[in-house]
Amino acid sequence: MVLLAFIIYFIVVLAIGFVFYNKTSDMSDYFLGGRQMNPYVTAISAQASDMSSWLLMGLPGAVMVAGLGEAWIGIGLAIGSYSAWLFIAKKLRKHSVVAGNSLTIPEFFSNRYKDEKGYLRLISAVVILFFFVIYVASGFEGCGIIFQTVFPEIPLSICMAIGAVIIIAYTFMGGYKAVCWTDFVQGLLMVVVVVVVPLATMGHLGGWENVSSALDQVGFDEYLNLFYNSGTAMSAVAIISLLAWGLGYFGMPHILVRYMSIRNPEEIKVARRVSLVWIVIALAAAIMIGVVGRAYFISEAGTMDGFDPEHIFIRLAGDLFPSLIAGFLFAAVMAAIMSTADSQLLVASSSITNDILGKSERFNLSESALMWISRGIVILISILALILALYGGDNIMGLVSYAWAGFGAAFGPLMILSLFWKRMNLQGAIASMVVGAVVIVLWESFMASTGIYSLLPGFFIALIVGVVIALATPGPSKEIEDEFDAAQVYEEPMQQ
Repeated sequence: MVLLAFIIYFIVVLAIGFVFYNKTSDMSDYFLGGRQMNPYVTAISAQASDMSSWLLMGLPGAVMVAGLGEAWIGIGLAIGSYSAWLFIAKKLRKHSVVAGNSLTIPEFFSNRYKDEKGYLRLISAVVILFFFVIYVASGFEGCGIIFQTVFPEIPLSICMAIGAVIIIAYTFMGGYKAVCWTDFVQGLLMVVVVVVVPLATMGHLGGWENVSSALDQVGFDEYLNLFYNSGTAMSAVAIISLLAWGLGYFGMPHILVRYMSIRNPEEIKVARRVSLVWIVIALAAAIMIGVVGRAYFISEAGTMDGFDPEHIFIRLAGDLFPSLIAGFLFAAVMAAIMSTADSQLLVASSSITNDILGKSERFNLSESALMWISRGIVILISILALILALYGGDNIMGLVSYAWAGFGAAFGPLMILSLFWKRMNLQGAIASMVVGAVVIVLWESFMASTGIYSLLPGFFIALIVGVVIALATPGPSKEIEDEFDAAQVYEEPMQQ
């Protein structure tokens, strides 16, 4: 029954990829859905591609072990997500059209500053390619772990390969539209499942009073206190560092392209509200899984010895639900992983195809040829990511949080300056991007012991450096300033 649920789920996502295979006619379609995505699909696919397995495994596991103090990262992400929709989304949708109909974030930066030599495009494409190979590898590894948890007789390498083949297949076939629509379906599945499991667990335990009573036996006080972590009062630095995760949304390429793809800038408001509802429900329910999961273990087993807390969702689903339903609940974890991996895979391939090969005068390739090259690169990157997942050891998930900081610091401040400051120039843009990435590397290497998340200093140092360098060098050309003004008043043409 569990296997049947998995098969049904995979048939659905592959069918979506096949449907959009014949509806993808050019580069704009393959990388951006022709800028015709509706606000509901845009909003939910953006959140689904963001959360990954962290929503159903990482966050519940952290709360289960240490208490509600771990919820600050979720609060930071909710604030950051809403802020990006509120301040960035509409401006980026308009400006990316005015700036040469840019299809990717590197292309937008390059067109925004008339970077004829392609410095911004090349630097940002390299950053995206490097970190997203690692991101995709972590997704493949996560798929393998879930498969092997459900089917322990299958070797981990085979489990990883199965997940990789499914993700490659629908990304290869349908491009951005397939990715968005599968992420939409997976996002709906994730939010339903993340709500159902804690409610079922609470019902099994006999209501909140019994949950609260069980938590009195946790072993340390203040388990349900937002300002304590593992029974110890949290410092202001610790709370601010966790909240700083929200800054990453301003620089995440696979989320920013969602803003660029919506069919009309005026529909951003609808997408923003849908996104907020989804993320608040999903994060609150995921936190509750950790809380009731701890109570469940205290009541049923009395101890957590030998149990991986990140598997609490899988354990509750397997214990409390019939096999077929449990199979769909397990598939939701796969959905969380796959909805992130597919988006990152497409963005990484577009960084080579559109931003390097497509802009090179040495290659005079048609859009059809570039699309097929992009599909080939999807496979190549996937093979590299699968090898990294198989042989990369335990550092992959750590590098994912490292990459979140890297993208947030390298692209976030520059995105804000690009959309809001007319005086920003090419020199400032290059400096901001490079400094943001370098600060993350140096901070993680030499300052990690401070307890301050590297994204916090990286983001603001890159922002300040961008402003200082822009002011210290000649201002942008009149053409760039006129284009900036045009983006502020841009109106989407009426559809025929």
